[in-house]
Amino acid sequence: MIQGIIIQNGFVIDPETLTISKKEIGIVNGVFTAVEDVIQAGGEVQYIDATNHYVAPGFIDLHAHVFEDYTELGIEPDLVGIDQGVTTIVDAGSAGYENYPLFKETVIEKSKTEILAFLNLSRKGLCNGLSELAKLDELMTLKEANEIFQQEQSLVGIKARMSGSVVKNSGIKPLVHARQLADRLGKPIMVHIGNPPPPLHEIFPLLKQGDIVTHAFHGKKHGILTESGDMIPEARSAIERGVRFDVGHGTSSFSYKTMKRFKDNYDLPFTISTDIYKNNYATPVGSLMVTMTKLLALGYRLTDVVAAVTKRAADTLHLTEQGTFRLGTIADVTIFGLKEEGMSTLIDSEGEQLSYHQVLTPYITVKTGKVAYTKENGRESARIIPQE
Repeated sequence: MIQGIIIQNGFVIDPETLTISKKEIGIVNGVFTAVEDVIQAGGEVQYIDATNHYVAPGFIDLHAHVFEDYTELGIEPDLVGIDQGVTTIVDAGSAGYENYPLFKETVIEKSKTEILAFLNLSRKGLCNGLSELAKLDELMTLKEANEIFQQEQSLVGIKARMSGSVVKNSGIKPLVHARQLADRLGKPIMVHIGNPPPPLHEIFPLLKQGDIVTHAFHGKKHGILTESGDMIPEARSAIERGVRFDVGHGTSSFSYKTMKRFKDNYDLPFTISTDIYKNNYATPVGSLMVTMTKLLALGYRLTDVVAAVTKRAADTLHLTEQGTFRLGTIADVTIFGLKEEGMSTLIDSEGEQLSYHQVLTPYITVKTGKVAYTKENGRESARIIPQE
């Protein structure tokens, strides 16, 4: 049976052209289609009214932790996914080689939100505590990496958390090992940076084009910026090689002060992600849209902020079906509001408060051409208007 949707009356944000325009979006059988073709296809057509709302390709959260029940971090994926306008979540290393099948069975296959994953360099992932790279004999082997990456299409790369509390006395050795695996697999590494050791001047030279530095804008000492706001040479060189920077808000990894300095001194692209999990869901992270609002409050344009969670995120993962309105691609859509209801207080990971007069809020989420969430009625129902 042919199933068609036409989204009407919304302000459509195209992340490929960085433009906003009033137009309709057509969908037939789960893919984007020219509006006139929706009518000509016959069958039942649903009309979604997006009046006073923005319409964008489905949002992608590049860094979250959703291995619920089996790690101390895991949060329900649909709670921070489709319910928040996020159609694709990338779990950033919650699972490792030993427990990825369990993650696939209990989370990926049961979630309405699309779940992709960076596989933790440790075989145990985060299922055995948060110092997973302290024991070098627990790191995934090349044989194991080849096996699981050939079998599992949802895996997009390797996650290596390179901060002192994670590596302990292993220093830079886990990242050297990750580099060897990634080169053989042809996959990127997502590197978490935080408190040394190892220091950034050891981490950045190991990164290559397509690798991702998450928590890039934390407020801890020894970050990517000096006190004067200049980027350290190793970070600048990494960007010139094609290494990508990601927000990765988290509990302690996003600083207004750092982000302001970066914005004032550099006009460089980055992706926006939450590093959301159980303990930071209420505060300070909240959701991907709350994190995006913080970037708006710092002066970034709405089109750039949306591009950072759509096209830019998709390009980072070499995804061709997500983050776009291109005809023939999977019809994931995020319809959201930008409310002006007085001043809201937004808090970063350092406890600094920022007041802003607007907040991004989810309205309707369409996943693979089907309404998965609406603000009024929750999951699986939509404000569909009859067409005369």
